[in-house]
Amino acid sequence: MNEVASNEIELTTEEARVLGCLMEKSATTPDNYPLSVNALMTACNQTTNRDPVVSYDEATVEHALESLRAKALGRRVMATGQRVVKHRHVVEEALQLHVPEFAILGVLLLRGPQTPGELKQRTERWHTFRSLDDLEATLQRLADRGFARQLERRPGQKEARWMTLIVSTDETAPPAEPVDAQVEETPGAEPIPTAEPAPREERSLSVRNPATGAMLRDVAVTEEREIAQKTDRARRAHRAWAGRPYEERAELLRRFATMLDAEAEECARLTTGEVGKPIRQSRNEIKAVHERIMWNVARVGEVIAPRVVTQAAGDGTVGERISYEPVGVVAHISAWNYPYFVALNSIVPALLAGNTVLYKPSEHATLTGLRLVDLLHRAGVPVDVVQAVVGGGAAGSALVDADIDMVCFTGSHATGRKVATTAADRLLRAQLELGGKDAAYVCEDVDVESAAFAVAEGACYNGGQSCCALERVYVHDANFARFVDALVQVVEAYRVGDPDDDATDIGPLARAAQLDVLESQIGDAIAKGARLLCGGERIAREGNWFEPTVLVDVDDRMAIMREESFGPVVPVARVRNDDDAVGRMDDTEFGLGAAVFTNDRSRAEKILTRLDVGNAYWNTSDRSSVRLPWAGRRHSGNGVSMSEAGIRTFVREKSWHEQPLR
Repeated sequence: MNEVASNEIELTTEEARVLGCLMEKSATTPDNYPLSVNALMTACNQTTNRDPVVSYDEATVEHALESLRAKALGRRVMATGQRVVKHRHVVEEALQLHVPEFAILGVLLLRGPQTPGELKQRTERWHTFRSLDDLEATLQRLADRGFARQLERRPGQKEARWMTLIVSTDETAPPAEPVDAQVEETPGAEPIPTAEPAPREERSLSVRNPATGAMLRDVAVTEEREIAQKTDRARRAHRAWAGRPYEERAELLRRFATMLDAEAEECARLTTGEVGKPIRQSRNEIKAVHERIMWNVARVGEVIAPRVVTQAAGDGTVGERISYEPVGVVAHISAWNYPYFVALNSIVPALLAGNTVLYKPSEHATLTGLRLVDLLHRAGVPVDVVQAVVGGGAAGSALVDADIDMVCFTGSHATGRKVATTAADRLLRAQLELGGKDAAYVCEDVDVESAAFAVAEGACYNGGQSCCALERVYVHDANFARFVDALVQVVEAYRVGDPDDDATDIGPLARAAQLDVLESQIGDAIAKGARLLCGGERIAREGNWFEPTVLVDVDDRMAIMREESFGPVVPVARVRNDDDAVGRMDDTEFGLGAAVFTNDRSRAEKILTRLDVGNAYWNTSDRSSVRLPWAGRRHSGNGVSMSEAGIRTFVREKSWHEQPLR
């Protein structure tokens, strides 16, 4: 069959929308395809992934279908036993398109001119392009056949847009002249001062592999206008979602957990590629998050169920009960170091409680975040109920400023304070999980080899990139030398290398900027008298690599003992006794967690009770549990996640006072 050229086809905007919807549903929801006229009308009028938003009636859709059949692009389908006529496209046969070309053409029909970065993100559910180069090569093939062409780059745009040529629109018209240029100058008038343009975030975000520096993908950044639109859709979707029976919401989250399990290896590889977490640790995180999802599914319904406090009685006793209502629209600004834990610790209970969620994954874990949202949508959670926002600080700031009811933020103390200030000004509910500088105390009665291994794991697991990693270690003077020797042996034995290798213990740092932080802290410590026992330098290879490090003779005036390190660095100090240890462990602005290693449980409890931290560890560290509240004190945060207390974060109480009239 000869290939069809674009000049043989010309679609109206209505035909383009109907055809695009048929193509989309055949690729993304094949179980529900072909489509009835009613289903097509709903798809055409959808407010997400459509530009412009339209309101077609049944007659408009019917007319477009008739025209598509006349142009040999659509067909009627009547299956045996069915009473409703359905419709499908025949684009592959009619236009002789391969899957990548089909995906791009379909998204162009639905959303109009777009940049390659936008197309790469928006075709993800249709077809996964290996790279931006792969997508651009596909665009060129479409251009060679006359199906697409590149538009002139507009002022201020980093990337030029591409459009389809099979739709009869005036997309080739030049952009409107800026307003300033349309205003005629009045002779003799004072020039009107123009404000300095505000700095803009890039329109696309480049995701790179921290192990090699190689480009993985460009992702379109969600602009402020789009954030407002997403928030509006979330607001409108909230009532219907909250009104569903709890078991319906729970079933969709169960389905999500099952799908995440089924795609666990692919998800783990994706995360390792963009974050640098060793593949075994990525797998462990995905496996462990299943328990968290299912615990919430089992518990949220009970926690938010109405409860009677006092029964109304004939003697005039007023009935009293409490009901729980969802907060509304929840914004979740997440972290990259444990992208599954941090995201789903909030998203799952928020959705189960009846909230809608706008989720901004960290710019360093964007692909993982988008995959989670895609899984939720494929599990059946409506598109407007949970939506992704892509970008860095500017996107996060715009999200906090949007029409939301609650913000969950995980990140640094400095940024957390800004979020808290904005939330306080608007009386928004805020849940803040901020930094840490967790300390460990190793008593003289421990087995030093066991304690050294536990401390090293607490300090270096995930490359030390955890808010609850051990970043200060205090060792009783009586066994200091033996403990340090054992610790150095463990740290030097860590296998640093390719994060895709199952044998790797430590991969690259996720962020290149953290290499400078570690170098600065180690340099400051050595200048003030610390001794370096192993590591301490960058590893000379492509990517963000740093040696696992042990320092001794450190004191509490050094930056490495006061500021977050977020790297595989273990500073070790001597202490004389328990009182000395408590005083130095509590001498910090942070209050996330602390650990005590001793064979005496009573001794550990006494020490940990004296410390102002939210998480106490006896002979363990650097862990969290969905069954326990996760809360920091001082500069480590405000509010609670996980446990029943974390569930109640996402609901508002309503008090009922009830008395029958006599």
